[in-house]
Amino acid sequence: MNKLSILVVDDDPVTLNVIEKRLVKAGYEGETAKSGNEAVELVVRRCFDVVVTDLMMPGGMDGIDVLDASKIKCNETEVVLITGHATVDNAVEAMKKGAIDYLQKPVNFDELMLRLQRICVLKSLRKDACDLREAMDVTENTAAQTIHELEIMVSELRDSCATAARILADQGLEVNEQVSKALEVLSSRMSNLSGNKTS
Repeated sequence: MNKLSILVVDDDPVTLNVIEKRLVKAGYEGETAKSGNEAVELVVRRCFDVVVTDLMMPGGMDGIDVLDASKIKCNETEVVLITGHATVDNAVEAMKKGAIDYLQKPVNFDELMLRLQRICVLKSLRKDACDLREAMDVTENTAAQTIHELEIMVSELRDSCATAARILADQGLEVNEQVSKALEVLSSRMSNLSGNKTS
């Protein structure tokens, strides 16, 4: 089973039936709509991976309306237009609005399947890129947190070393007392660091 969910829209029941059968035979999950109005109702309710729609349809809503509604609902939906020779310019304009491709009537089903395969590959590449971006974000966040913690540790160690140096320089203390107190400060800091690592 191919993973693309596809909505096919055409007011010609013969074309609609033939495309639907070819999609099912190829293993795609397909739904159909007999008009632009019906298609818009469907795309408002759910996101499709691909919408294959006739450009010119009666009833008030055409392929452009289906394209617009699909992109509003789910910008990742790819729209392939089916157009007659006289409306190729309209299809090109529709591609500027977000359609990924168009096919001329009569539909060449090998071309349709080839375009669907390309869309499947494109969506897979986009998903891989998105997953990689998320993994990189997690890695960057983890690295930033680790660097922050290390900076704190270094600062605390520096403070402890400075405290120990002041103790060792204190002329009012016996040498043994100086060493003992300095070691106590450093030992306390090292214990805290060890505790942080294990927690």
